[in-house]
Amino acid sequence: MDKFVDVVNTFLWDNFLIYALLGIGIYYTIRLKVPQLSKIVPGFKQTFGSIFKKDKDSDVSGMTSFQALSTAVAAQVGTGNLAGVATAISSGGPGAIFWMWVSAVLGMATNFGEAVLAQKYSTEIDGERTGGPAYYISKGVKSKFLATFFAVTIIIALGFVGSMVQSNSISTAVYSAFGVNKIVVGIITSIIVALILVGGMKRIANFAELVVPIMAGFYILGSIVILFKFHDQVLIALKSIFVGAFSPRAAVGGALGITVKNAVRFGIARGLFSNEAGMGSTPHAHAVAKVAHPAQQGMVAMVGVIIDTVIICTVTALINLVTQANTLGLTGIEMTQKAFELGLGSFGLTFIAIGLFFFALTTIIGWYFFGEANIKFLFGIKGIKAYRVLVLVFIVLGSFLDVDFVWKLADMFNGLMVIPNLIALLILAPQASAIIKDYDNNFLKR
Repeated sequence: MDKFVDVVNTFLWDNFLIYALLGIGIYYTIRLKVPQLSKIVPGFKQTFGSIFKKDKDSDVSGMTSFQALSTAVAAQVGTGNLAGVATAISSGGPGAIFWMWVSAVLGMATNFGEAVLAQKYSTEIDGERTGGPAYYISKGVKSKFLATFFAVTIIIALGFVGSMVQSNSISTAVYSAFGVNKIVVGIITSIIVALILVGGMKRIANFAELVVPIMAGFYILGSIVILFKFHDQVLIALKSIFVGAFSPRAAVGGALGITVKNAVRFGIARGLFSNEAGMGSTPHAHAVAKVAHPAQQGMVAMVGVIIDTVIICTVTALINLVTQANTLGLTGIEMTQKAFELGLGSFGLTFIAIGLFFFALTTIIGWYFFGEANIKFLFGIKGIKAYRVLVLVFIVLGSFLDVDFVWKLADMFNGLMVIPNLIALLILAPQASAIIKDYDNNFLKR
């Protein structure tokens, strides 16, 4: 089974999906006439302007734009922002970060398209607003099979398997920093998650709206302290990124065997995996946003990519480069942990443990919400209680089990769920284009 999963993952991620996701980003950028430039300023206004519109606060009928974005970012910003960026650097050199930025720019157009389609095809099930790829695949593409396939794979990938790997990250980080038993950490984590989930959409939205900005701000502030401490290395690090993107040997030397192909492949992969553009996850949050026009939430979705990849992934990369943790033969979370230790001393390990806890916790909440939308699609609200209990069980199990194989399963089901979403995005691109045209020609002139 382990070998089978490895073969499937190699085919999906190394030989198909990266190119397909990159291609859909290019296609949507052209088809939607570069919304990354024309719609990003209104996107920031729409995002942060909704913070003060308490008359449109979250309930069963939806969330504000900012709450929807916070829920999406809760899922986007996770342990991968710490470990994945370091892996990209170790495998593709500093130049991988340049290509990560390229994938982020293209991913903004894809996220725009996913969000507006999710808005268009959002619906009410037993009085609760919901939506996502399963809904626009079912109604727009008119394929019940593809919609069901997507719904099943995302429930497994994010709701069940994903919860295990995230809770494992939490328990490992807390155990390493404070010596707390992993099972105890898992039980406490499941209790915290349960208290949030029982409040439904309103409590999930309020939790994301409160915790995600604090979490991101906490991490960015700590990163800025390190960058200030190593300020003389920042320009050198930036130079290595741009030089390494096109001439890795000049940036890091030929001994590492890093090529331009490695830089492009790992940089693009990190960007796409981080912001989840085209993967079909974040549209579940954007579908329930209360906006006057679907294009408004499409613009907000692009802001999420900026927060996740352009800001958080970039500061992680710079910290690893300015502290030269990337030269110590480390990779993944070990490299980033070492960078924070070099930057903040022994407190750096505690800082990372706290950061990992909140990154993983918010990801569990976001992924639960995405899975719940698909439970509603398959079974209606009557399936939610059983789904909720199973997620809590998987959180506890993941805290103490060896999850190396579970990570591979998560990758496989993540890859499988992307396929029907990409098919839908290709077929429904004219509708996404029509939505943005209607916004420009009609809505703005009211």
